[in-house]
Amino acid sequence: MRETILEERDGAVVVLTMNRPRQRNAFNRQMWHELRDALRDAQEDPGVHAVVVTGTAGAFSAGQDLSEMTGADDPGFGAFMDRLCAFDKPLLAAVNGVGVGIGLTLLLHCDVVYIAEGARLRPPFVALGVVPEAASSYLLPATIGWQRAAEVLLTADWIDARRAVELGIASRLCAPDELLPAVRAVAARIALQPRQAVQQTKRLLMATRGDLIRAARAREDRAFAERVGSVENLEAIAAFFEKRAPDFSKP
Repeated sequence: MRETILEERDGAVVVLTMNRPRQRNAFNRQMWHELRDALRDAQEDPGVHAVVVTGTAGAFSAGQDLSEMTGADDPGFGAFMDRLCAFDKPLLAAVNGVGVGIGLTLLLHCDVVYIAEGARLRPPFVALGVVPEAASSYLLPATIGWQRAAEVLLTADWIDARRAVELGIASRLCAPDELLPAVRAVAARIALQPRQAVQQTKRLLMATRGDLIRAARAREDRAFAERVGSVENLEAIAAFFEKRAPDFSKP
C-alpha cells in the first residue's frame, strides 16, 4: 500500500494523486520511489490506457523536499526520471495548485496539461544555487522558446496560471472545481481510441526528442552534483529554513 501516491482506477484511466499534504506534496525519497512504481505498474498493465497526475490539499507539488536535498544524482530521482522518460502511455496533468521545481518540470514530460485558476508555477533552481533538472534545460526552450525559457529560468520568478497557458506550459485554464473532471474527460476520450495506435503515436512523438532528453539529463546531473553543497546552495537552503533573505554577496 503506497502512502505518498494515491491511486484511483476509473475504467482504463488511472489517477495518481501526490499525497504529502503537510509538505505541499514535496518529493522525498519515498515519493520518488512510489511514483516511479505507480508509473511502472500502469505501464505494465494492458488495461491502463491513460494516466492522470494531480496533487492533494490544493497543491500540485512544492518540488524537492529541501530537508532531503542530495542532488540530481540521487538514485531515487534518477530511477523516477528513467521511468518517466520511458513511459509510453498518455500522461496527463491536472495542476491544482502550486508547482515548484519538479512540480513544474514534470509537466514538460506530460502530453496534456490543464491548470487551475489560482495555481502558480516556479523554477527555483538558480535561487537555490543549483541548476535545472529533469531535462528542463532542453525541454523548456523547446516548449516555450529560448528567450522566454531563459527569462523564466534565470529570474526564478513565479508564473501564474494564465501566463502558464500563454507560454504553452499548460494548454487550458480551468476553474478549480472543473479541473480534474476536465482532465479525466480528456483521458477518457483518449482511452476510447485504439490502444496500440495511441501508444505507437506516443512512441513516435518521444522518438523525436529521446536522445536530446538523455543528453540534457546527463549534463544537468553533472552540473547539479557540482552545485549541491556549494556556498550559494548552502546559503540558499539556510535562508529558506531560517525564513530570511539569502545573502549571495560572499564569493
